[in-house]
Amino acid sequence: MAVPKQKQSHSRTTKRRSTHRAIAAATNACPQCHSPRLPHRVCPVCGSYRGRTVVETDSALR
Repeated sequence: MAVPKQKQSHSRTTKRRSTHRAIAAATNACPQCHSPRLPHRVCPVCGSYRGRTVVETDSALR
Protein backbone atom coordinates (compact mmCIF):
# COMPACT_ATOMS: atom_id res chain seq x y z
CA MET A 1 0.00 0.00 0.00
CA ALA A 2 1.30 3.46 -0.88
CA VAL A 3 2.29 5.65 2.04
CA PRO A 4 3.42 9.28 1.73
CA LYS A 5 7.12 9.79 2.48
CA GLN A 6 6.67 13.22 4.04
CA LYS A 7 4.00 15.26 5.75
CA GLN A 8 2.16 17.79 3.56
CA SER A 9 2.92 21.38 4.52
CA HIS A 10 0.25 23.73 5.88
CA SER A 11 0.62 25.90 2.77
CA ARG A 12 -0.08 23.00 0.42
CA THR A 13 -3.03 21.86 2.53
CA THR A 14 -4.66 25.30 2.55
CA LYS A 15 -4.10 25.70 -1.21
CA ARG A 16 -5.99 22.47 -1.74
CA ARG A 17 -8.80 23.53 0.60
CA SER A 18 -9.20 26.98 -0.97
CA THR A 19 -11.77 25.59 -3.43
CA HIS A 20 -13.89 23.98 -0.68
CA ARG A 21 -16.03 27.06 -0.14
CA ALA A 22 -19.78 27.45 -0.07
CA ILE A 23 -21.23 29.07 -3.20
CA ALA A 24 -24.32 31.26 -2.97
CA ALA A 25 -27.32 30.04 -4.94
CA ALA A 26 -28.01 31.89 -8.19
CA THR A 27 -31.16 34.01 -8.21
CA ASN A 28 -33.13 35.56 -11.05
CA ALA A 29 -35.73 38.30 -10.97
CA CYS A 30 -39.30 37.12 -11.44
CA PRO A 31 -40.69 38.58 -14.69
CA GLN A 32 -44.10 39.18 -13.06
CA CYS A 33 -43.31 40.74 -9.66
CA HIS A 34 -39.52 41.29 -9.99
CA SER A 35 -38.74 39.61 -6.68
CA PRO A 36 -35.69 37.31 -6.47
CA ARG A 37 -36.36 33.60 -7.05
CA LEU A 38 -34.40 30.47 -7.87
CA PRO A 39 -34.16 29.70 -11.59
CA HIS A 40 -36.60 27.12 -13.04
CA ARG A 41 -38.86 27.27 -9.99
CA VAL A 42 -42.23 28.80 -9.14
CA CYS A 43 -41.98 32.29 -7.68
CA PRO A 44 -42.76 32.10 -3.93
CA VAL A 45 -44.24 35.64 -3.92
CA CYS A 46 -46.66 35.67 -6.87
CA GLY A 47 -46.86 31.93 -7.66
CA SER A 48 -46.15 32.30 -11.38
CA TYR A 49 -43.97 30.17 -13.64
CA ARG A 50 -43.31 30.82 -17.34
CA GLY A 51 -45.95 33.56 -17.52
CA ARG A 52 -48.77 31.57 -15.89
CA THR A 53 -50.09 31.55 -12.33
CA VAL A 54 -49.40 28.03 -11.14
CA VAL A 55 -49.84 28.33 -7.39
CA GLU A 56 -52.32 30.55 -5.54
CA THR A 57 -50.44 32.51 -2.89
CA ASP A 58 -51.61 34.93 -0.18
CA SER A 59 -50.36 37.93 -2.17
CA ALA A 60 -52.18 36.72 -5.33
CA LEU A 61 -55.50 36.39 -3.44
CA ARG A 62 -55.48 40.04 -2.35
